[in-house]
Amino acid sequence: MSEIKYPIYLDSHATTPVDPRVFEEMKPYFTENFGNASSLDHSFGYDASIAVSQSREKIASAIGCNMDEIIFTSGATESDNLALLGVMDRNKAKGNHLITCVTEHKAILDTAKHLEDNGCKVTYLSVDEYGLIDLEKLKNSITNETVLISIMFANNEIGTIQNISEIGKIAHENDVLFHTDAAQALGHIRIDVKKMNIDLMSMSSHKIYGPKGIGALYVRSIMPRVKINSTVHGGGQERNIRSGTLNVPGIVGFAKAVEIAVDEMGSENAKYKRWTGMMLEKFTAVGGKLNGHPDNRLVHNLNVRFEGVQSKSIINTVSKKLAISAGSACTTDLVEPSHVLLALGLSENQAHNSIRIGCNRFNTDHEIEFAINEILNALESIAKIRV
Repeated sequence: MSEIKYPIYLDSHATTPVDPRVFEEMKPYFTENFGNASSLDHSFGYDASIAVSQSREKIASAIGCNMDEIIFTSGATESDNLALLGVMDRNKAKGNHLITCVTEHKAILDTAKHLEDNGCKVTYLSVDEYGLIDLEKLKNSITNETVLISIMFANNEIGTIQNISEIGKIAHENDVLFHTDAAQALGHIRIDVKKMNIDLMSMSSHKIYGPKGIGALYVRSIMPRVKINSTVHGGGQERNIRSGTLNVPGIVGFAKAVEIAVDEMGSENAKYKRWTGMMLEKFTAVGGKLNGHPDNRLVHNLNVRFEGVQSKSIINTVSKKLAISAGSACTTDLVEPSHVLLALGLSENQAHNSIRIGCNRFNTDHEIEFAINEILNALESIAKIRV
């Protein structure tokens, strides 16, 4: 049995380590094939442009689209902004109504608020106790001014997976575009954007063992053809939708990460399901309760609450041995309870009693068993202090 290296990383919804295979694929594009992919007058630029094209094709193949429908960005946050701002601005003639959900990532919620501040109407759909939207409420929210529906594929805090195909179907039946933030879903769920009725989809590399600072936006080109206005102006790269010198090493790494994730998804998900199942069984035995959907969920995610025990107390107690979190990496500086957990109907205290665990590719059975015992010991220690 190999020696455990502390702290054990279990916060994979925040980010993941770069897979060594991804790093090896990227290395030549920093020092040898360092050309600008837009400089086609010599071999350095040409070689870089070929690498970008091959990477674009790999990512497109993984989600069932054409390569020219992939727009590279700096990550899912930029992709979310580009999708919402670009679509709403381009389609002013049709209307100014956006439909989204209360449990979305801040990249969506803050962009929606910005749109509201600039005259758009935004409907924020509620969710049930598991984090799912009501499809009938979605249908009833659509008006003749609705331009876009944006609903997250899989939630970054509780792992709940929405009924994406049905949401997209409803959108198309009403001549409305459908965007989904798939930052947490890509590489963990089989995605076919055409079959799932997705018109725009945000993706991120660093959630699937690729480098940070690179992502993409899928933009459907036919049935319907989606047109969006640019939010970044300059040299006209990426079909004049997102200007800027292409991050060739990042793009190459992103594509390799997607390729590996798709190839190994089956075996990895089986492993994750076993691990989170073990954890949930042990934690419920001492009073823990699952947050999110029991079945329609990311299998590497576990969000659980221990009534009366502050999440920060658990996290601080295990911090030398385990890296776990209380929620979204984008809101950890805030003392407010998670907006996602409150939306499920939890009280503020219950939200503050919740921890999030995200398993990753490099964890081992031994590490998971150790983590379970470490958290159980922490709960016991905290209980003794409180007595």
